[in-house]
Amino acid sequence: MQKNHKELSQLYSLSGTFTLALRLVVGWTYFSAFWRRLILENKLNPDVSGYIGEKFNHFLPNALGIKPMIEYLVSNPDTLWWAMVIFTIIEAIVGLFIMLGLMTRLMSVGVLALATGILLGSGWLGTTCLDEWQIGILGISTGFALFFTGGGKYSIDNCLLKKMPESRLKLFSWIGSGSLPLNMKTIQRIAISGTIVIFFMTLFTNQYFHNGVWGNLHNKSVKPIVEISDASLTNKGLSFTIFRVEGADVYGSFLIGIELKDKEGNIVINKSGSELSMFPETNISNYYVAKVTPGKHSLVIPLGSKAVLTIDDERLHVLEKGEYKLTLTDISGITWSQLIIY
Repeated sequence: MQKNHKELSQLYSLSGTFTLALRLVVGWTYFSAFWRRLILENKLNPDVSGYIGEKFNHFLPNALGIKPMIEYLVSNPDTLWWAMVIFTIIEAIVGLFIMLGLMTRLMSVGVLALATGILLGSGWLGTTCLDEWQIGILGISTGFALFFTGGGKYSIDNCLLKKMPESRLKLFSWIGSGSLPLNMKTIQRIAISGTIVIFFMTLFTNQYFHNGVWGNLHNKSVKPIVEISDASLTNKGLSFTIFRVEGADVYGSFLIGIELKDKEGNIVINKSGSELSMFPETNISNYYVAKVTPGKHSLVIPLGSKAVLTIDDERLHVLEKGEYKLTLTDISGITWSQLIIY
């Protein structure tokens, strides 16, 4: 019995050694998020460019299952800041402990949870490739594998195991490393069941986000799409809501034209890029931390931003009742339209 236990311990130690590269790479992946945000730059400052909260806002339009949570956070800047701080601390701890091989199994659950959040929130992002989807799904697979192998020979867990009292070995094996207190048949069942679930999640999310299993492939990070809603005309002016739901997350959609025409095609108002670059900020009511703002040559609409725009023009005060067409023009030439009944 003692011989079998010793051999099993050696097998776990060896398997943990085989996954050492995975431990170091995935550990740095998460720890580097903390390193980038606080050591190399301060991306937790809401007042500077590159604030992580704005990046989180980019996840909103096409997140899977966690969209209400993201919307709540980006609608409440103070709560969002605390969430980003806590999230960064968790990433730092999980990443560092995984690299050191300290409480490896507990941290592997952290890796799995963080990777699942990345997958569901931003799996649809990636301008030239399926970047975030690949990061998320590979992180889930790695966390699952590290739970079974533990830290192996080259880990702090292994040093602690040598000094661990017999009475604490069972608990430590669940949160640290060493032989899992389960028979091989049970371990195999859990491993196979988990693998099937993860593979199903791989196929499902690949199809959901990108049509990667069947149908025509699509990439929601290439061309900007702005949704127009709640467009209305009154004797006080024109107001409408814009929500940028697709396109690259690294730069905004550059709105260079707002045009309103009547049913006969006559132009009522036509705002050019230079005019929109001076759009009054008091006439922009932003919902989230990613804000629609006047830029140098246009109105800039970041991914995930949502705002009500109000245009007060004397020509709108004397409009006749009827049908009007609102058209927005992006610098790329893409246009979005909305019919308004006045």
